[in-house]
Amino acid sequence: MDAQQARTQMTEERERLAEMGRSVEQEAPDPSDDTEGALGQRAADAATEVETRMEDKGLADDVERQIAGIDAALARTDDGTWGVCEVCGKAIDDERLEARPEATTCRDHM
Repeated sequence: MDAQQARTQMTEERERLAEMGRSVEQEAPDPSDDTEGALGQRAADAATEVETRMEDKGLADDVERQIAGIDAALARTDDGTWGVCEVCGKAIDDERLEARPEATTCRDHM
């Protein structure tokens, strides 16, 4: 896999993740919205809502981390360091780069 192929693959994945992140944000309930009587819910219902919000926040954080990793890898394609292990400086094998184009280390330093 060359850097241009990787760039295309990573850009498509970044767009998919960004859309996923927007979906999570749109689906998350507004905690200040009490139109359904949220403040008067039973404690179990409120706990479930809090848990759902925490899961959504965790998913959103994970998506942000993945996007940041892709952005960093895209920057490496620009500066010529993409595909080079940041630990030992050796080339990262094609199989690993095809599976994870944003990889920063070779198999020996995973």
